[in-house]
Amino acid sequence: QLQLVESGGGLVHPGGSLRLSCAASGFASDYNAIGWFRQAPGKEREGIALMTVTATVHYANYADSVKGRFTISRDNTKNTVYLQMNSLNPEDTAVYYCAASEGYTLKASDYVYWGQGTQVTVAS
Repeated sequence: QLQLVESGGGLVHPGGSLRLSCAASGFASDYNAIGWFRQAPGKEREGIALMTVTATVHYANYADSVKGRFTISRDNTKNTVYLQMNSLNPEDTAVYYCAASEGYTLKASDYVYWGQGTQVTVAS
C-alpha cells in the first residue's frame, strides 16, 4: 500500500511563493504518476499538475490556471515530489493534495492513492 504525505502549506502574501512536498512510502506497483490537486471551499477538486515517476517516461503537465507559475519536480532519492508555487494570488487558496495514478491525466477519478492534504492560504 502506498502512503502519501503532503507538507509545506501555510499562509503567504499575494505575490509570494511556497513549495509543497509529497513524500511517498510503502509499496505499490500500479502507479506511474504523481499529481497535485487542490480544492477550495464550495468548489470541485481541480487537477493542477502531474509528473511521471517512472524511469522510462518523462512527462509533466499543468492546468492552464497554474501554467507558468507552478513547477512540479521530483527527487527519486527521497521518493518525494515537489510543487513550487510562485506568484500566488488569493484564488490559489485551497487544500492541496497529492495523489498517485497509473495513467497520466489530471482527472481526480483516475487517481487511486491520496494524501491527507495541506492548507494553502494566500491573503494579505
